[in-house]
Amino acid sequence: MDSDPDSSLSVDAAQVNSVVRHDAALLEDDLRAFLKSLTAAPDDGSADGSAAVCATALHRSLHRSLYTPVSDALGSKVGQQALPPSAGAPGGTAPLRPSMVYWAYRNYRGFPEGPGSEEASADLAVVRRAAVAVRVLLKAAVVLDDIQDGSAMRYGEPALHITHGVPVALNTGSWLITAALRHAADPGVVDSLIRGVGHGFTGQALDLATRSADTRADLLAAPHEERVRFWESVAARKTGTLFRMPLDAALAALGVVEEERHALDGAMRRLGLASQLFNDLTDVVPELGGAKTHQDFDGLGNRVFLELLDSPPRPPRPSDPDGLTGARLKSYVLGHPRLRDTLLDLSAQAVEWKRSAKEAVRGVCRSARSAAYFDVTIERKGHLIDRLHETLRQRSGATG
Repeated sequence: MDSDPDSSLSVDAAQVNSVVRHDAALLEDDLRAFLKSLTAAPDDGSADGSAAVCATALHRSLHRSLYTPVSDALGSKVGQQALPPSAGAPGGTAPLRPSMVYWAYRNYRGFPEGPGSEEASADLAVVRRAAVAVRVLLKAAVVLDDIQDGSAMRYGEPALHITHGVPVALNTGSWLITAALRHAADPGVVDSLIRGVGHGFTGQALDLATRSADTRADLLAAPHEERVRFWESVAARKTGTLFRMPLDAALAALGVVEEERHALDGAMRRLGLASQLFNDLTDVVPELGGAKTHQDFDGLGNRVFLELLDSPPRPPRPSDPDGLTGARLKSYVLGHPRLRDTLLDLSAQAVEWKRSAKEAVRGVCRSARSAAYFDVTIERKGHLIDRLHETLRQRSGATG
């Protein structure tokens, strides 16, 4: 292994890409093994012949109500762009999705010296389990989030509660959380993941609260700065957790010093804010929002709405039966004279958050290869933030 800072003088992009693919393929292999382990014959606690009598029915029932929905949940597409298949490369027959957990391992434990030189270290074993646990937890979050938001589709596929029903989907998402924490095994990693799950649930609670008339009235009555701070608090807990949890789990596994953990946590928080702002803005940008454009106007988490509320004329309070909701809110936002400038300013904020986060991460990178690995990993979605801003710049006629 080699993590010599002097290696930053040159970067072999092909070698970095090969290591990224190797790690991503390893994660996919581990996920398949995790899923396969679920189909082992269940232990019902019986010591007599009754276990054999009901084993077949029990196993079939679990397949219908647990194993199959779990498999569907873990097999669904993820939002970030995957690395395309590459002949002769690790995992070359299928798209691969890099993991921040493995980026941390490469940054703090170095890169292999050549093909087949990977060491079977205790750290790698813990990291492999952490990477699986993180992916499973993120999938569980998708299942539960889709139920709470009433989303029928996820990444172009029917949501799990649509195909299996709400009761089964609820149970599946909850079971995946316990399975992930059990699989992680390492006490430090488990503690980190529990904190992440807690932050995510707290953020979801705040997001759900914005649908109530009382919370809407409170936000509308608050100064602009307080509404923005509310938005950032929700985004940091809900979306930010998706970025912070994988990295924090890896840092716990590797025993990274507190100072660097703090720096990376801040960077992931900014990436979470940038990602959520991107999601909010694309709701009013057809070029990126696609079929879902103009579908989320009733969510006060939408940053565009929060920004436009300070512009005259002052909209009615949402607690009013004829308040700014539904079609009226949609008309207000889309017809607002400051909409174009607001979108451009906020997309620039998202770009700046992403730039600042990447700069902070590079500050702890042990080599240029590590920095390149991070760029490959994060730009699967990060490039869309830049694309959004450029789209809005072109639309507004901005130059320079």
